[in-house]
Amino acid sequence: MASPDRLSQEEHARVRVSLDGEGASNVGSGLPVLDHLLGLMARYGSLDLELQLAPDEPEAEVASAGRALGQALREPLSSDEVRGHGSAVAAADDALAHIVLEASGRPLVVSNVDLSEARVGGLGTDLVASFLHELAKGGGFTLHVRLIDGDDPQHVLEAIFKALGVALAQAGRPRKRRE
Repeated sequence: MASPDRLSQEEHARVRVSLDGEGASNVGSGLPVLDHLLGLMARYGSLDLELQLAPDEPEAEVASAGRALGQALREPLSSDEVRGHGSAVAAADDALAHIVLEASGRPLVVSNVDLSEARVGGLGTDLVASFLHELAKGGGFTLHVRLIDGDDPQHVLEAIFKALGVALAQAGRPRKRRE
């Protein structure tokens, strides 16, 4: 099923996402680690993603990115023509993460991941939790994040974003079965 590009413009963010993409990304958040993680999400989910953020404090940039992406995905993942839910497990070296996503209209993040003391690429990983909460809020998603294994914070984050990309792709698949 071809899905049109979805565009969301927040006060500080501009995002365009296509669920039927090739995994291409052009992300300019001003935070290299977030750019990397969103690139992984796009590649693993075969999503085409463009995201540009106005310069701000890292906390505000991360929140804007999550909210804008969620808003851009809200309509296409809530359509009656698509599944609206997805689940994926992905690995990054020692880390293994499981993501379950449902376009439920009830924003909620349930997670067993606590990296609040860790820093990756100068970014407090609790900011990534903020990104996921804003993504869920902007898109009306119920999001379950489970870390199955892993100690290295960079690998944990990469596994989470890889699995998120695949879960988003599954959620955007057509609901009808071929006859």
